[in-house]
Amino acid sequence: MASDPKIFTLSNSSLKLDSAEDITPHLPPLLASTTVTEIRLGGNTLGAPACVHLGNILRSKRTLQIANLADIFTARLLSEIPPALSSLLTGLLPLQNLHTVDLSDNAFGLNTQAPLVAFLESHVPLKHLILNNNGLGPRAGILIADALTALAARKNEAHGSGAESQQNFSGLETIICGRNRLESGSMAAWANTFRAHAKAIKVVKMVQNGIRQDGISLLLHEGLRTCRVLRVLDLQDNTFTTTGAAALADVVQGWTELVELGVGDCLLGSRGVVLVAEALKRGGNKELGVLRLQYNEIDTKGVKGLFVAATSGQLDKLRRVELNGNRFSEEDEGVVGLRELLEGRKDESGVEEDYGLDDLSDLEDESDEEDDDDANSEAEEDEDEKEEVEDQTEQKAERLLKEADQAEDAKVSQKKDEDVDDLAELLGKA
Repeated sequence: MASDPKIFTLSNSSLKLDSAEDITPHLPPLLASTTVTEIRLGGNTLGAPACVHLGNILRSKRTLQIANLADIFTARLLSEIPPALSSLLTGLLPLQNLHTVDLSDNAFGLNTQAPLVAFLESHVPLKHLILNNNGLGPRAGILIADALTALAARKNEAHGSGAESQQNFSGLETIICGRNRLESGSMAAWANTFRAHAKAIKVVKMVQNGIRQDGISLLLHEGLRTCRVLRVLDLQDNTFTTTGAAALADVVQGWTELVELGVGDCLLGSRGVVLVAEALKRGGNKELGVLRLQYNEIDTKGVKGLFVAATSGQLDKLRRVELNGNRFSEEDEGVVGLRELLEGRKDESGVEEDYGLDDLSDLEDESDEEDDDDANSEAEEDEDEKEEVEDQTEQKAERLLKEADQAEDAKVSQKKDEDVDDLAELLGKA
């Protein structure tokens, strides 16, 4: 156990636990505890027999609230992961106080997602789900999203039945699913998920998923728009362009409790940032404190728009703006104004950390800006011509997804994997 008697940890011990015999010597503290609330197993590698043994023990730990199972299958064969994962999640499923599950850094592609899907659609007490870097791809991403949508229905049924404590049937508040190559092809399913959990969702982080502007627009308009209690949204390192920025501007005012917005490295451009700034200036986001806009090709016009919004009287709680990697001088009037404004708010708060601008050490030379702007203008003129091609690509993607759905009743085959890979490649070119 850790120094806290309620935490059982083997975290980062680099243990290779293949069998029940391998893991048994490490379990006496867990076996003895009647008050354990958190387990941390990350940084080890567990085989299926070890997971069977551990899962049988976990099912009796009724006080357990948090299960950190990140990075527990390193170097395991693809065939080993499903039975091992199934044993662990089967052990956790009956635990009515278990509200947080972290399964990051484990390989859950199409061939290994089944145990996770079964757990997610059934574990009614789940409030916080963390799935970073799991190699899902768009097809497995759809299955995960569909499972969470099914979970919403089960939560509603359980809440209405009044059979058990109401606290165990609170809504799904956190979805963190980054670095999973979800792509635009899975966004309709994720939009359904967010609509289903709209009354509860507070934190959404879906960074670096290869989502293009069409998928971003769909996700925002059809899903996240409905999440009225959203507090943190992080979609960094996806592709917005002006199209996605316009969609964000359309919906952002509905998030009156939003405190952090992360859209760095999203190709917003100055036009897109001005659209978002204009929306923020209208007064629907008075709680906003942190705005992440790094590496977005923002020029001096965009910075000016941000400064005008920040001084409009509608963003008085804004304390942190990240702008590194954009196209302006550190001495730009808007940058100087923002820095002075945020530094003044830091002085008023008496808090040293998490205020002001970030380190602007990677700004592009202003001498390059004019040429870059000309190139951007030409690219924008070509955008309409590309839309027809992208529509055709998406239609083909939808056809492939339908074909994959028709094959779901059969065992997962190598042919099916190739279809999904083709789909992933297709969407990547879209």
